[in-house]
Parts: sequence; C-alpha cells; structure tokens
Amino acid sequence: MDNKDLANLIFPNVKGTEYYEEKYKERNLPEGAIVTRFAPSPTGFVHIGGIYQSLIAKLMTKENGVFFVRIEDTDQKREVEGGTEEILEALKDFDLSPDEYIDENNIDHGDYGPYKQSLRKDIYQSYAKKLLEEGKAYPCFCTPEDLEKIRNDQEKAKERTGYYGKWTKCRNMPVDMAIEKIKNGDPYIVRFKSPGNPDKKIKHKDVIKGSVDFPENDQDIVIIKSDGLPTYHFAHLVDDHLMGTTMVIRADEWLASVPLHLQLFYVAGFKAPKYAHISPMMKTDGEGKRKLSKRKDPESAVGYYKEEGIPKDSVLEYLMNIANSNFEIWRKQNPDKSMYEFDFDIKKMSVSGALFDMVKMLDVSKNVISRYSAEKVYNEAYVWAKEYDEELKQMLDNKEYSLRVLGIERGNSKPRKDIAKWSDIKHSIYYMYSEKFDKNGEFEYQKISDKEEIEKIVKTYFEKYYNENDDKETWFNKMKDLAEELGYSREVKEYKANPDSYKGHVGDISTVIRVKLTGRSNTPDLYEIMKVLGTSEIKNRI
Repeated sequence: MDNKDLANLIFPNVKGTEYYEEKYKERNLPEGAIVTRFAPSPTGFVHIGGIYQSLIAKLMTKENGVFFVRIEDTDQKREVEGGTEEILEALKDFDLSPDEYIDENNIDHGDYGPYKQSLRKDIYQSYAKKLLEEGKAYPCFCTPEDLEKIRNDQEKAKERTGYYGKWTKCRNMPVDMAIEKIKNGDPYIVRFKSPGNPDKKIKHKDVIKGSVDFPENDQDIVIIKSDGLPTYHFAHLVDDHLMGTTMVIRADEWLASVPLHLQLFYVAGFKAPKYAHISPMMKTDGEGKRKLSKRKDPESAVGYYKEEGIPKDSVLEYLMNIANSNFEIWRKQNPDKSMYEFDFDIKKMSVSGALFDMVKMLDVSKNVISRYSAEKVYNEAYVWAKEYDEELKQMLDNKEYSLRVLGIERGNSKPRKDIAKWSDIKHSIYYMYSEKFDKNGEFEYQKISDKEEIEKIVKTYFEKYYNENDDKETWFNKMKDLAEELGYSREVKEYKANPDSYKGHVGDISTVIRVKLTGRSNTPDLYEIMKVLGTSEIKNRI
C-alpha cells in the first residue's frame, strides 16, 4: 500500500487535476491587467468594509482587468437564506457590480465558476487527492479530546499551541494503518504536511504594507473537513489558482496568514498572487480609536446608508478620500469629472488604518448633492421617500413644483449645500409648501425684533417695492432702496464703518422679509425663493 492507494480510498471518484487545469485555462488578458476578487461569506450582513474593498478592486481592474465575486460558503452553519442575493444587491446599489459572479439562482456569469465554494467540492477534493498522492497531505484521526489534550500539554510546557512538529500525532502514521482506520470507519480530516521551519524567516512585499518579515509556517492545517468541504485556506489556494487571481485585496486581519498561503502555493507548484492588505476602518471612541464594529456602529452596515438616504455617490467619494488622501484636492480641482478618472494609487493607502468619520462623510455628501441637477435630486429623493417617508413622498408628488423648489440655488458657481442625505430634504424644503407652512408661527427675526418695525418693513416693501417681474439685480437694488428709506444702510460695510448712523443694514432688512416668508433666518437665495413661491402665496403669507 502506498500514498496513491490511500488517496484513492479517500477520494475514489474525483477527476484528476489535469482535467481542471485544462478546463480553466490561463486568462487571455493584456500584460499588467489585474484580476482580483471580493470573497464574502453569505452571512446576511454586508459591512461597509466590503464595499470599500470592492471599490479598491474595481479601481485596480478598470484597465482591462477582471473583478469577480466568489461566495465563500464552506462554513454552512453561518450561512443565512438570501445571503448571496444581499451581497450582490449591495454591490449593485453602489455601482460595483462584478464582471463575473454567481447569481441568487446559482447561475454562473463567467467562465471560471462555479463562483460559490460549496459547488466546487469535487475540485477541492481533486487537488487534495494530488497532495495525498505526493505525500504532502495526510489523514488525521485526532478526536476533539485528543486536540484538547495537545493544547493543554502545550500550555503547560509554555509552547506555541497548534498542530505542528512533535505534536502531530498522525503525521507519520504508516499508510497501512491509516487505510485500516478508514476502512474501519474511524472519522478523519485531511491535513496539509507543512515543510516549514519557524526558525527561518520569509520576506514578503505586500502591495500596501511594504516589506514584512514572518517566521515560516510549520502548522499542519486542516485542508479538507469531515464533511468533505475545504477550509478557507485550502479553498483560497485552489480557487485563486484556477480563477487566475493576480492580486488578493483583503482586510489586514489576514496578514498573518501570508506565510501559510505562500507556502501552500509553493508546495502545490502554483504561482502565488500579490497580496494587498487593507488597514481597518477606525472610529474615535473617547480619547482612543477602535475598529468600526458590526455590533456597536450602525454605519458599519451598508443598509444604514440606504435607510438614511445617503447617496451611493457620496459614500463612494468618501471612501475614495479614505483610500487616497489626495483625492479631496483632485475633486476640488475637477468637480465635474467622474471619480474613476482620478489616478488612484493603491500604494498610497494608509498602512495603519483610516479614521471613519460620519461628520466628514456628510460634508462630502453635501458637496456631492450640490453638483446634482434638480431632476436627479428629485428622482433619487422620491424613490427614497416612497420607501421611508410618506409625508415627503406626498410633498414630492407635485413634480413640477418640487423641481422648481429643488432647483433653487442649483447649477450655479456656488450651489446650495444644505442637503447631506435624502432624509434632510423634508426639513430643508418644508416651508416652500403652503399646506406645511405655519404663517402664524413664532419666528425669530434676529436683530430686528420690534413687532411694529417688522410690520413696517414688510408693509413698505410689498406695497411700494415688490414686483414679481423684477430681475435679481433690480430686486436687490429695491431692497437697498427700502433699507435707505427706513434708516438702514444700503451696504453692510457702510454700517460697520458708521454703526451709530443707522438702525442696521440691508442684510437685516432682507432677513425680516426672509423670516416672514419662510419662518427661517437661514435659507437659500431669497430672490429665487420668492420667484418659486409666486405673488399669490407671498400675499397669503404676509
């Protein structure tokens, strides 16, 4: 009996690896084109870090490359129904749909599938069989109790825990004995036989982290579990080899796995991909920082942004700020360009972790929305309102009027920046709708608070100066004329130079008109507001 007999006993009916090598031929891509993937588990929660990772993958593959999604569902206890669909929907929502993937009906879109690990069981077993035949893997019959005793003994001896070296009970078991145990029905798993020596170092150059030194791996890890499915590490080896992955972009929690993964590629005789480990998103917590948490931080879930009405463009632009700090300057210089025209450099990503700041994201979002047309704001806000805010939806049902409202201070050199998310819109436009406006409300008129003076300003303006046909310059000059007539300076700087000579300035006058018509002292352009309200509604309010 030899290793081939053992391999045939464990995996009697699998195809040889040559079949898969022929089936999944090397990708025919231009030199330098990158192939990378997003490889989530379908656990029902898509983390914003997954969108971040997918964005980086999309950026790295935009020049003739390939971005694919591989569903890693070998830990089927954690899988939730609809998990794959939720992942794909999240990517679609953020315009990050992959080039290749498996859909919710298990239909592959691409030539290198199945793109779901649970459907690749025969492929993994083929490559595990080859390692068994070559003496690079072996069956392990250790029970949970055996492994617990090994761990306890290691801790007592103050040695590293794990299955390695002298602690590997089954590593050197004679083939005949292993075959007899299997035939007797003894449960087992398949382990990788590591050739590593922890006293030796390997040098690795990570795309983001730079040069890193590690001890060699000497752990005999499990590669095939008792259910016949692979562990993450072994599936990673087989899939990235056959799918032609050239760069693995993943969270830096996997950095410690690099020695093992490189060793697996080396032992299997495959070319290893490059690795780029993304630092975690951090959040301020008191005086310190911590990782963005699924449990503590609602913004860690991609569903949060949809519920709040934060546009996908805003989220992606903020993530670009995190990815490359010079993106913010580029955006100011190129306000109308697609962010994908930015010269992204993965080597400029933070090696220590970027701060995830919702206040900063909302500031970015205000800038993003300020560049939208009224039509785009209306369309996206209406879709959001239909699902999350019935009152706003009813306000927006009058599309023609709503477009005029949302068009105020939009499309000029200094557009309004008072909307960060669609859930802000109702508050920001409430006063423009007659049925919502409380004309008898208790308004704060700022500097001018005397009721008689307020009524005098309003009455004089609308009886003597107001004309709905005035252009903006004429309108503002009339506001200055009103100020002068009532003892206020025509210019703010005149008032500041001689404050004792005037009651106030033209800005104070316009504030009274603004508050009277809107109930607010801070609004977008008053002239545009008045044009949209129209004479009839203005008269109703005064």
